[in-house]
Amino acid sequence: MDATATPGPAKALEPHPRKRHLPFPYDQDLSPVLRHLNRRTAAGRRRLANDPHTAAYLAAGMRLVEQHLGPGAARATSVRGRYRVERAVLAFLSQRAVAGEVANNPSVFPRRGVVSTLRTQWRTQSDYVADLINFAMWPVNYRPGYVERRAVDTERLVTGDDFVRTVHETAYRHTAEGARTPSVRLSLALMAVADGDDTVQRALADTYRGYLSSWKELYADVIEARNLRLRPGLTLDDLANALSAATDGIILRSIGDPGSGVLDHDRCRSLMGTVSLALIHGFLEPADDAGEGLTLEQAVEARTGIRRGVRPDGAG
Repeated sequence: MDATATPGPAKALEPHPRKRHLPFPYDQDLSPVLRHLNRRTAAGRRRLANDPHTAAYLAAGMRLVEQHLGPGAARATSVRGRYRVERAVLAFLSQRAVAGEVANNPSVFPRRGVVSTLRTQWRTQSDYVADLINFAMWPVNYRPGYVERRAVDTERLVTGDDFVRTVHETAYRHTAEGARTPSVRLSLALMAVADGDDTVQRALADTYRGYLSSWKELYADVIEARNLRLRPGLTLDDLANALSAATDGIILRSIGDPGSGVLDHDRCRSLMGTVSLALIHGFLEPADDAGEGLTLEQAVEARTGIRRGVRPDGAG
């Protein structure tokens, strides 16, 4: 063989024959989604990502998330019959628990789970949890109709007649659905326990980066179409992060304190709609000559009549 000959194209890896019988989206190519598999080479990781046994452990994990994070989650009870909070927040995703849950998979999946086999797929629990959140927040796993509903909301926000009403309706729907979605609850739970776990923190950061990129595109379109601009010193990232952080907080409050009123299901309104309008009003100004050109801090000072370093009583 001529050692100087140009090698032909690499042969595509054939999917496992059982993979095509798996339900959507487990039958899809998961190699771009699963980034923490226990293989050294790209070919090895792709082969493992599309192995039915990998899908079996993912399906078991997704089911455990739904069972334990709700809504309608199963709860352990004390001897007095009262619900109690588990100290180990993610104990239900231990390697032993995931391997045991594989036995409850639908028949199209492998149903024999073993901790040692799970560890050949993912070296640590953090690696598994990181890939589970990647899979759970993968856009193809969004609720049915999400993409179509998002397109309608985008059109109304950009060109619709009643912008304020659309903001309220979109904010309510997004917040209420987020509070009901197990994968969203998982991401919020992980944020509370991820301190010091670089693997899970990177997975969460990547998830937010991808999630916010599409929202920033929407915000940019709205700003341009509505003839607005960001106040000096503020960026689109600031606006997106502020809205995202507020959404997370309101979802958490609605889950932990359902009677707080931050979600009003009777009126289909949420505090997030009010917060969104406040952020729009504070972060943005008219792009034409009507804009003040003030920073947010200067605008607040002008509104309150209080300059920095000057006491309200004028004493200085």
